[in-house]
Amino acid sequence: MTHLLHLEDVYVRYTNPKGVEFTVLNDIDLKVSSGEFVSVVGPSGCGKSTLLRLILGSEPPTSGKVHFEGQTIREPGRNRGIVFQKYSLFPHLTVLDNVIYGLDAEAFGFVEGLFRPFKRRQARKEFLEEGRAYLDRVGLLESADKFPHQLSGGMQQRVAIAQSLIMKPQILLMDEPFGALDDSTRQEMQLFMLECWDKADMTVFFVTHDLEEACFLGSRVLLLSQFYESDNPHQEGSKIVTDIAVPGEHPKPTAYKYSPEMNQLIEKIRREGLNPQQRQHMKDFDLSHRDAFRTVDPKDWSPS
Repeated sequence: MTHLLHLEDVYVRYTNPKGVEFTVLNDIDLKVSSGEFVSVVGPSGCGKSTLLRLILGSEPPTSGKVHFEGQTIREPGRNRGIVFQKYSLFPHLTVLDNVIYGLDAEAFGFVEGLFRPFKRRQARKEFLEEGRAYLDRVGLLESADKFPHQLSGGMQQRVAIAQSLIMKPQILLMDEPFGALDDSTRQEMQLFMLECWDKADMTVFFVTHDLEEACFLGSRVLLLSQFYESDNPHQEGSKIVTDIAVPGEHPKPTAYKYSPEMNQLIEKIRREGLNPQQRQHMKDFDLSHRDAFRTVDPKDWSPS
């Protein structure tokens, strides 16, 4: 079976201002099939955003392979979109112009349109029509001519999602996109995101600190953590300590948030990687998802 995404033996190391090298991601192995909704959780500083940058192509691994459809990811591409917590909107552009910005920039860049005005006008008509369709899909068609500052936080985030969706990415990367929203808007956006995922048949990586959000949205949960035990005292950096399928149907009904199953899943995640005082051994990682795998260096389980 060919997977959409394949990471193997991936390490990311940085050097601090004193010239000392340290590891952020330690031997990451990950396969993801098309159409999954992957929630990524973990302690602060564990490398969740670093993992997204590897998949986006904005940062290379120090070592290991990161493949998209069998090809090495070397740079960002339109098949991978990203939505940040801070809305990626241009304040001087209308909502509609923000949504079609990527299409226009890809087709004509910043110079070509000046030399091909007729072709650009024709293409822009098509872009505007498509942009309105996406705004209608996210419930903001009536706000097409407004500017970002005239919208609420939840509405701005919908525009940012439409801005990414119109590029038709195969993978949508979301880095704590609802973190700045109030509770009611956040819940509304969670349902909206599940609806988008279900209709668009895309793959989503969703980084969040909110465990309830992660378990409600994700069909699969990845727990990255630097809190684990190893027989090798020199182990450092985060590993995938849990990789599981969320049981039951998906998308989940809202009632799932208040179920014993949800509480048990949240407790499991806390226990397996969020408590620095409660560390499991690498041999006991729950990698029960059907696509989970590990390439184990024998040194990991042998005292140095």
